[in-house]
Amino acid sequence: MCTEGVTEILGPFMIFSMVFYVLLCSLGIMANGFIVVLLGKEWVLCHRLSPCDMILISVGASRFCLLWLGMIHNFYFFFLPPTYSKEPSCQYFGIYWDFLNSATFWFATWLSVLFCVKIANFTHSIFFWLKWTVKELVPWFLLVSLLISFIVTMLYFVENNALYQAFLQGKFSENITLYGFFRNLEIHYFFPLKLITLSIPCSIFVVSTVLLITSLRRHSWRMQHGTHSTQELSTQAHTRALKCLVSFLIFYALSFLFMITDVVLSGFEDTWFWPWQIVIYLCSSIHPFILILGNSHLEGALMKLLLQPKTFWNDKRVSSPT
Repeated sequence: MCTEGVTEILGPFMIFSMVFYVLLCSLGIMANGFIVVLLGKEWVLCHRLSPCDMILISVGASRFCLLWLGMIHNFYFFFLPPTYSKEPSCQYFGIYWDFLNSATFWFATWLSVLFCVKIANFTHSIFFWLKWTVKELVPWFLLVSLLISFIVTMLYFVENNALYQAFLQGKFSENITLYGFFRNLEIHYFFPLKLITLSIPCSIFVVSTVLLITSLRRHSWRMQHGTHSTQELSTQAHTRALKCLVSFLIFYALSFLFMITDVVLSGFEDTWFWPWQIVIYLCSSIHPFILILGNSHLEGALMKLLLQPKTFWNDKRVSSPT
């Protein structure tokens, strides 16, 4: 994209959307980075993490890298589209993005499964077995997620590279442009493949979350008919957990929908390019704050961090001579 073209395209709406996208991703990077740094520090000091913290640090790290990669990719693609489409960097960006995106979906799925296993009150023998073995299973879940993400990414890359080389060698008889080739490739190959591969973790996530929400609603209903103050506190805690889970489910479902839609509508350019990127990265940027506020340890550390400037200023005023 030449400088004149960029100048013409960058109107007020475009500039506002671009700035909003950068601010949104920056907030997401800081929130995910906060989770990774805090839990990573705890891991170094204690040499262990709880199953929940293992998944949280995995989700935070994958989203942190995904947001950085997305920002670099989008600015590169928007300002230098001819160079981007003809260089190998196009496929390299795709490899990293597909891997991180798939891993993020799987990590979020295991977080939902863990919540369901630890909190839901079901009497089935499978739930009792999972409650006792989940601590040993979580590391294997994470490793399997990385392996699945790697295999899926290689399927994307190998087929994409083979068809791209065939296109460059003129093996396609149709008179098709490079852009048309990639659009057909996205719709006819990547769309069904991504639909299948992303539907698996999404289905597991939805089932475990719905089971947990059902269990919490039943428990909250019982607590509301109690008379003790401890039951009222328990009801408030379960209501808060329900709100967190519902928001988690909504963000996860929207993220899945946006990822699938992006395959079909990946031709967004010019005016609507940046608004669509805001939609795509909304979950990765906003949901970390929900995770932080839903975790007492993370929320306490964040409040302490936010209060440090005020504490420093008060101490400075007290220690200063009158």
